[in-house]
Amino acid sequence: MTFTSTILTIPGLGGSGPQHWQSIWEKRYNFTRVEQKDWDTPVCNDWIENINQAVNAHDAAEIILVAHSLACVTVAYWAQKFNVKIKGALLVAPADSEAEKFPAEASGFSPVPLFKLPFPSIVVASTDDFYVTAGRAKLFADSWGSEFVNVGNAGHINVSSGYGEWDEGLAFLRRLDA
Repeated sequence: MTFTSTILTIPGLGGSGPQHWQSIWEKRYNFTRVEQKDWDTPVCNDWIENINQAVNAHDAAEIILVAHSLACVTVAYWAQKFNVKIKGALLVAPADSEAEKFPAEASGFSPVPLFKLPFPSIVVASTDDFYVTAGRAKLFADSWGSEFVNVGNAGHINVSSGYGEWDEGLAFLRRLDA
C-alpha cells in the first residue's frame, strides 16, 4: 500500500512506543514523526512550533497529519495560530484537556479550541476512552468541522486497548489521501 500524501504522525503525551499503531505505520509506510523535545511534560506552544516547522519543511497542500490523543488538541491549536491549509488530518482519540482527570504535567492545552479547522479532518473516538467522553469527542468533531467516527468500545485506541497495526485506521487515512 502506498500513499500519495506526505504523512506526518504526531503522538500524544508520553510519545508512541514501538508497538503503537503510529510507530508501526511510520516504520511500514515511511511516515515521518513530528518529534517533540518533551513528551512527558509538554508545553503547548512548543508542540505547536514543532508541528509548524515540520509542515513548513514540505508542501502543505500534500500533508496529512495523523494525531493521537493530546496531539489532536495540539493540531487544533496549531491550525488556530497558523491557519495553514493542509490536505487533511486524522485525529484519533482526542484527549479532553479540560477534564478533571487530564494529566497536570501538560501545560497550555486548555481550553480545547472549538472552531472549524481550515482543512478536512476525521475524528475517531470510542465510547469508553478514559481521556475523553464520546460526547466531548463528538463536540470537538462538530466544532472542528470533522467527520466523526465512533468505533465503539475501543478504549484510548492505543496499545493498552489492543491496537497495534490498526487496519481500520489505515482505511480512514486512505480516505483522506484520496
